[in-house]
Amino acid sequence: MEGTKKIKLHSELVYLAAMIILSFAVSMVAASNFGVSMIVAPAYILSQKLTFLTFGQAEYVVQSVIFIVFCIAMKKVKIVYFSSYITCLIYGLFLDAWRAAIPVLNPNITEPGSMAIPVRIIFFVVGVLLTTFSVALFFNTYLYPQVYDFFVKGITDKYGINLTKFKTGFDFTCLTVACIMTLVFFKKFIGVGVGTLIMTVFNGTIIGFFNKLINKYCVVVPLAPKFAKKFDLTV
Repeated sequence: MEGTKKIKLHSELVYLAAMIILSFAVSMVAASNFGVSMIVAPAYILSQKLTFLTFGQAEYVVQSVIFIVFCIAMKKVKIVYFSSYITCLIYGLFLDAWRAAIPVLNPNITEPGSMAIPVRIIFFVVGVLLTTFSVALFFNTYLYPQVYDFFVKGITDKYGINLTKFKTGFDFTCLTVACIMTLVFFKKFIGVGVGTLIMTVFNGTIIGFFNKLINKYCVVVPLAPKFAKKFDLTV
């Protein structure tokens, strides 16, 4: 409603909330066994192939590759870009912690897909909604998200590309890579399922919806504006 005062949120708290929500959501989707999101699928598949790597540790490997591609696309490397690795590190730790601490999310205690179908569906739907909401939160804070979302945020900010369309295109690229990996490693689909396809098609749109909702009702501001300017990707 026009004239309605927006809720004021601080970027730093939004960033922390996004981190906690995202790692928990990814754990829920993985436990549902309908297929993880196309974004994390390459890391999930890598962790299944190289069993000495946890899901979170495999994320570090995959995101390193994406970071290199990002720097090439931006045509420069800034020290602040590496702060996305801090996010990546914290996210990976949270992800492994959720999966270790909660029995229904721990694959060593509760085998993915072993729960009743209704429970799996609830896990999947809630996980997807929380995932997209957390990504939208990341897009509204100056602190860099993990490298996946940092890549999307940086490229769209730098070149003025539509966020929803670019995000969807990025998702389909990750899905293609994941399909190639699982077929090469296992000769069958592991970590990629009907849920992965659903998320590939709709994640970009849902993130766009949550992003508009956040901008409509909230204003996200940094506690330290001068410090926040150092993270400007358009300069």
